[in-house]
Amino acid sequence: MSADELYEMGPVDYMVVEFPGNRMTGEGLPLLVDLVERGIIRILDLSFVRKETDGSVTGLEIADIDGDGELDLTVFEGASSGLLGDDDIQDASAVLEPGSSAGIIVYENLWAAPLASALRRGGAQLVAGGRIPVQAILASLEAAEAQSDS
Repeated sequence: MSADELYEMGPVDYMVVEFPGNRMTGEGLPLLVDLVERGIIRILDLSFVRKETDGSVTGLEIADIDGDGELDLTVFEGASSGLLGDDDIQDASAVLEPGSSAGIIVYENLWAAPLASALRRGGAQLVAGGRIPVQAILASLEAAEAQSDS
């Protein structure tokens, strides 16, 4: 990727999605494919791992994740920008429960690329970012509701 291409990129995020008990149903895959096909995100890296009950971690091949006899993720086969390294995979695996699997996704927010690029041209730079987990939002709303009921 050239410096000009990097300059035009949108923000890059990652997700670690745990599948307790190694139960990968594939239910979210069509939605992920849809986001890519509509140009909302671009998958830069995609990796799957399994954390064994003894704590060891093994990589999983992109294949028939949901066990229905069809290859689910061939559209993402070879998605590897090099951003996601072995150290990152080990760090992500550390948060997994033994006996679980996870998908690790690094993606570019294409929808925000024009804004990010314009801000960079104007000399701005993103100095912080983050995500608020949905569970934290729900807990905060429930606490606020409980306080207003008092």
